[in-house]
Amino acid sequence: MIMLEGATATAETVAALRTGADAMKIVQKATNIDDVDKTMDEISRQTDNMRMIQEAVSSPIGAASCFDEDELEAELEELEADELEEQLLQSGTTVPAVSVQPTRPVMSTSEVDELTALQAEMAL
Repeated sequence: MIMLEGATATAETVAALRTGADAMKIVQKATNIDDVDKTMDEISRQTDNMRMIQEAVSSPIGAASCFDEDELEAELEELEADELEEQLLQSGTTVPAVSVQPTRPVMSTSEVDELTALQAEMAL
């Protein structure tokens, strides 16, 4: 009885698969690869058009779009340097030379004691 039920279930499954395969054949006959390619090309063109529209809308309006921000920053730095130089010349002062000397870190007494003990251990 169990074998008969299994065989019936298998036959029903095969029939359902055949029905599905037949339905897929009908859908595939209705779908032409050229139509799919044309549709994908049209979607691509519309996407490109939308991207160009978004770029046009987001671009700056007016004279601000003509300037390069890096060039403006460099020009500002140059003007500030010229202004500082002019102020120094008017005041008659010179910029003091800065001497950079390496400094030793300041260690506490406990750190010095620890270091000495560690050196003694390593000497053994």
